[in-house]
Amino acid sequence: MKRVAIQGLTGSFHDMAAHQYFDGEQLQLICCATFEDVFDNIRRDPTVIGMMAIENTIAGSLLHNYELLRDSGTTVVGEHKLHISHCICCLPDDDWTTIQEVHSHPVALMQCRGFLSGHPMLKAVESEDTAGSAKDISEGHRQGQAAICSAAAARLYGMKILEDHIEDNKHNFTRFLVVCNPRKADFLRPLDRTNKSSLVFSLPHEEGSLSQVLSILSFYKINMTKIQSLPIIGHEWEYLFYVDVTYDNLTRYRQSIDAIAPLTKELKILGEYQNGRQCE
Repeated sequence: MKRVAIQGLTGSFHDMAAHQYFDGEQLQLICCATFEDVFDNIRRDPTVIGMMAIENTIAGSLLHNYELLRDSGTTVVGEHKLHISHCICCLPDDDWTTIQEVHSHPVALMQCRGFLSGHPMLKAVESEDTAGSAKDISEGHRQGQAAICSAAAARLYGMKILEDHIEDNKHNFTRFLVVCNPRKADFLRPLDRTNKSSLVFSLPHEEGSLSQVLSILSFYKINMTKIQSLPIIGHEWEYLFYVDVTYDNLTRYRQSIDAIAPLTKELKILGEYQNGRQCE
């Protein structure tokens, strides 16, 4: 049985992503209030695996999670892309005429902004988790309150679905990373089957420093799929670059890393893994 730490409760999108990624395997979920708690669980028990959202096709990157990943000492061993669909739900005795508030995670509220603008009588209230909002309303018998969460979470906590698929953009996907203690990595993914890598580095404050790195990656036929810059606190106008690359030849990829290393500062490989499939 795998022990997987997630942010959120049973029925959350992290729960769904974990079960889809480890399809057919027995899982023991460790439900955490924050992403910091996810990494704390891995530090306390090196056998624990973490599942962490890193970016969304609508909301963009979860910038703080990049920092947590870099500082955690864990390594990325996999990714999963989950289709995100939201519903609005309430207690069985409530309906559109009685609900006054809608509770959910701020990212979920943002993804349903158009729907909420069409219901100005509802006060949006931010919470820590989508599924947790449904659970709190259900267990607290909070009449007049609704939650935005997955339809699966609504059913799990005995809530009535008022409307499903309320997200503004139906092409709404979140990419999750699977992380673990580096000593456990080879048990979770064979290195020779990897075709994607996540890197982080800083660059000298010199003209053309980034273009040189990109030119080398191109020379080795390494495809850059994402680049995200974050400021280095205490160093004005200096940045860390988080880069995802894909490759079809492990040796050539390794050669490209050796080639860019002298041009970068603090180059770190955050993980090498298989490119994740997109799931509905």
